[in-house]
This record gives sequence, structure tokens and C-alpha cells, in this order.
Amino acid sequence: MASDIRTSELKEPLDVAEYLFRRLHEVGIRGVHGVPGDYNLVALDYIPKAGLNWVGNVNELNAGYAADGYARVKGISAVVTTFGVGELSLLNAIAGGYSEFVPIVHIVGTPSTLSQKDGMLLHHTLGNGNFNVFSDMSRNISCAMAKLNDPYEAATLIDNAIRECWVQSRPVYISLPTDMVQKKVEGQRLKTPIDLTHPPNQTEKEDYVVDVVLKYLHAAKNPIILVDACAQRHKVLNETHELIVRSNLPTFVAPMGKGAVDETLPNYGGVYAGDGSNQGVRERVESSDLILSIGAIKSDFNTAGFTYRIGQLSTIDFHSSYVRVKYSEYPGVRMQGVLTKIVAKMGKLNVQPGPKASNEIAHEDKKISTSEVVTHDWLWPRVGQWLQPNDIVITETGTANFGIWETKFPAGVLALSQVLWGSIGYSVGACQGAALAAKEMGNRRTILFVGDGSFELTAQEVSTMIRQNLKPIIFLINNEGYTIERYIHGMDATYNDISQWKYTDLIPTFGGNSENSKTYQIKNKQEAEDLFNDATFAKADKLQFVELFMPKEDAPRALKLTAEASARTNAKQ
Repeated sequence: MASDIRTSELKEPLDVAEYLFRRLHEVGIRGVHGVPGDYNLVALDYIPKAGLNWVGNVNELNAGYAADGYARVKGISAVVTTFGVGELSLLNAIAGGYSEFVPIVHIVGTPSTLSQKDGMLLHHTLGNGNFNVFSDMSRNISCAMAKLNDPYEAATLIDNAIRECWVQSRPVYISLPTDMVQKKVEGQRLKTPIDLTHPPNQTEKEDYVVDVVLKYLHAAKNPIILVDACAQRHKVLNETHELIVRSNLPTFVAPMGKGAVDETLPNYGGVYAGDGSNQGVRERVESSDLILSIGAIKSDFNTAGFTYRIGQLSTIDFHSSYVRVKYSEYPGVRMQGVLTKIVAKMGKLNVQPGPKASNEIAHEDKKISTSEVVTHDWLWPRVGQWLQPNDIVITETGTANFGIWETKFPAGVLALSQVLWGSIGYSVGACQGAALAAKEMGNRRTILFVGDGSFELTAQEVSTMIRQNLKPIIFLINNEGYTIERYIHGMDATYNDISQWKYTDLIPTFGGNSENSKTYQIKNKQEAEDLFNDATFAKADKLQFVELFMPKEDAPRALKLTAEASARTNAKQ
């Protein structure tokens, strides 16, 4: 009776599940990833009612990778799993999203609140009556938790979780018990959009930080700009672009920052990663007397094994929650407002020219014939010549992640990688999510570079791409195993070998046909050159799968350097 009285008091009663999915629609989500399970089935019925599409993945881990890729293109994503077995299969992907600041709404269908209260011996449990154990596992890799156990609180918890997901750019966890799916909440709340804005910096504090930054910037003789991943994740690309263009300072990106800068700008100089930097870049960056570092993540693989040689005394760090000027830190001052005011006030600066990035292939690698194997030194500059503006490029942990450092992008290219978390197999699922987001936004080309070893972990997700009529171009690098791990340890060890699949045969096995897909096998430079010059291939009007054979022990220079550094770190006593 109490429930009926409460419902009668609602002006526009709306089921909890419909409210949740309509809020996801409001923030731009259109495709919902996940795997069905008996604890989420009734909730899934509400997805089309909210104007959303159910993607349906092969397994939860792939669904999480796909949600990650979707979020990096569209700004936020959602994935649905079932209690216990489903949510635990997803956790690796969610941890990656947390590590790399990717906003993913993780929705878990759980047993009813009554079953949980009574400690019932249900399937998908540990058999001990503890229904919190799995959500507790997610707690440290989620920036907000919303357990929808009470309809009185449900709408507020949903709104708060989605807001925190967007604002903090990290995953959130929402549990939806089976008996809460059809409970009623106030639908009128939907007329007021969730506030996704950040609170502004305190004006006096922000102005002070701006003045401090400008003092050092005007005094600097050869300042430069270094852009990293958190410029993308925390949505300051417009402010960063204005700073780069208006200041004309030499500008570089860290590996995780690839795609954050328009690489066609005349002051773009290339990738800085310590010893793994592009030619001429390390010398220019490390000789600068002031580095404006935007959104830095100074991890091992992002710094070529901690080989950065830039001191804090010559660095100003801009972050989502603080600004650090040399050794003075200003907490609670977001970089967005600071960068905007710096651009408005900076005036004329001392500008010393930097190196120019290019896709020029080294003279010794230019020869093209059927007898010349495809090498990394040739491939990655050639990819840069072939790419088109606004492409989405996904690279797998391994040779592709390091090789892409040598590729200068056309304007508008978005780069996806997982340099910090580094879960092999990530890129295949991420490609599905990115390609779906691209389709929703107008079919930008989606291009994946993945090694054979990584591909074998998550290959099934290609079937989802075919079922969803997605049209990525997938380059599978067949180099007989885990090349990055060979360079860290065990060049000829059997644990770095893999089974040699008939990779191109997988496409028809997964449902591909001549109408929706095409496969290629490329064994030398001439065949690769012919493919890159093929206008039909470049159109990307169907899923295309390219098996690209490369030498087993060939690797990008930056990978070799980073692997050596990683081996040294692992061996420290």
C-alpha cells in the first residue's frame, strides 16, 4: 500500500529502468554494449523504448573494451552485465578505463533486494549470502557507486553517477536489482538535463595562477608545449589548440597524446618520449627552458622507460584538478579556465623554431619490390601518407603502439590506444566500439593495427562488427607471436610463440561474405604499396581484413628502447 500511495504522488511516474536509459540517451549514448543474463533481461527490454540500440557482444571483456573505444569517440558509453559471473568478466576492461580516464557507465543486473536481504543461495553467488562482494571489487575502479535498492533514491543516484562519470572521466558502477526495474520514479526530472559542467575556478585564485604562469612564460627564452592524454580525457582540446595556434610555440605530443594536436600545424614537431622520441625532438624539448605540459601521464611506456630528461624546475603542469608551476602546486585550479586566460593575456612570446614532423621514408627503406619485406621503418611513415583527415586509428599494445609514433597524422585524426593499462587484445574490442560510434556520427573511417598474438585474445569481436554492419579496416600484423615481450625477455622462448591461425578464414567463419567484407594477404612492399594506392580499398565501404606479414624480430626503434628499459626495471633488486 505504501508503494501505491507513493506512486500516486508522482506527477509523471516512470519505471526506473526507463529513467536510467533515457538519461544515457540524454548524454549522447546511442549504442549500449554488454551481454544478456537472467538478472538483467527485463531491464534490457527498456533499451529500445529509450531510443537506444542493443549491441550485444561475444563476451563481457570484449564488451568492456568496446565500451572503452565507444567512449573515446563519443565522450561516454554504457555497458550492461549480469551479477557475479558477468560483471567479473568485465573488470579488466573497467580497470583499464579507470587507469586511462575513460567514462564508462557499468550497469549490473542483480538479484532482487528481497533475495539479497534473505541471503538466498542463488546461482552466480559465492554461496555465502554475501551479495556485496562483487560490487566491492568494483569500488576501487569506479569513481561513483549507485546501488538502486530504493525507488526513493534511484533517480538521484542515477543522475549523480552519470554526472560523476562525465566530470571525472572515469567508470561508474550502477546496480539494478530485478525488483527495482519497474519501480516508479519521478519522470518530470527528465525535463531538467543533468548538469555536466565543472564548477568554475575561484576567480581570485585562478587569476593569481595565470599571472604566475605568464611571468615565467614571458621570461622564457625558448618555451615549448607538450600535450598528453589528459588534454583529451578532460576535454580541453579547444583551449589547447588555441594556445598552440596563438602562441606559435613549438608543440610536441607524448605517445598517449597522439591525436590531441592538429599535426598539420606548422609548429607541430612530433612525439616526445625521452630516448624514443622522433628525430630531433628529444634535443629540442630537453633544451627548452620552459615546458608547458598539458595533461601529462608520465608512465613507463609513455616515456620510453622513464627516459624523460626534463626537470620540474623548467615545467608548468596543467591538470584537471590542479596546476603545478615548477615546485609550487595550486590544488583546485582546473586547467581549462587557466588555459583560456593565458591565451587571452599572453601577448608576444619568445619563439625559437623546432623540428618539423614528416612522413618521409628513410632513403635506405624506399626501395619497393616483391622481394622487399614490409618493415616497421617503412610501414609507419607510409601509413601516414595513406591516412585521411578525421580517420580514427586504433593501435594495439605492442609493435603498433610504438610504430604509430613515426606516423604524422592528417588533420582531425583521432588516435586510440591503451599505453598505460596495456591489456593485450584491447584494441579489437575497442575497434568495434569506435566503429559503432563513428557510424552513429557519420561513418568516419575506423582503422585498426593489431598484432597476431593480441588478436587471438579477442578475435570473436569481429563477428559483432559484421553483425552490426560496421566497416573498419583491420591490419593484422603477422609476426609470429608476442614481439614486444620477446624484446623484454625471451626472444626465442616458446612462451612468446602462438598458434598460427588461418586468419583470413575467420572472416567468413564469423559471418562475413563478399557483400559485407573482403580479405587480403600482404607479403611484401609491392603488395602493400599497391593496396595503399587502391582507391576501392581506401573507400572503406565494407569490413576489410588485411593480414600483413612482417619479420618476426623486426620492431620499431622506440619499442626496442622501451623494452630494454622495462627489462631493467623488472630486474631491479
